[in-house]
Amino acid sequence: MKELARSPKQIGNTIRRARKQRGWNQTQLADQAGLRQETISLIETGHPAARLDTILVILAALDLELHIAPR
Repeated sequence: MKELARSPKQIGNTIRRARKQRGWNQTQLADQAGLRQETISLIETGHPAARLDTILVILAALDLELHIAPR
């Protein structure tokens, strides 16, 4: 099933679900992505200032893809 994420909060929820499906805590995901646990927490809670390159690193660590679809 494809999930649509159209806001920082929805992106954060998608990342949180994928992390939990792998049985990882935020620190484990941060280690896999080369980031701080605090960064993972901010993104999962929908912080609007998250950088795209940071989100892409997290998606790669979770083996997720970013798809851009026309409206």
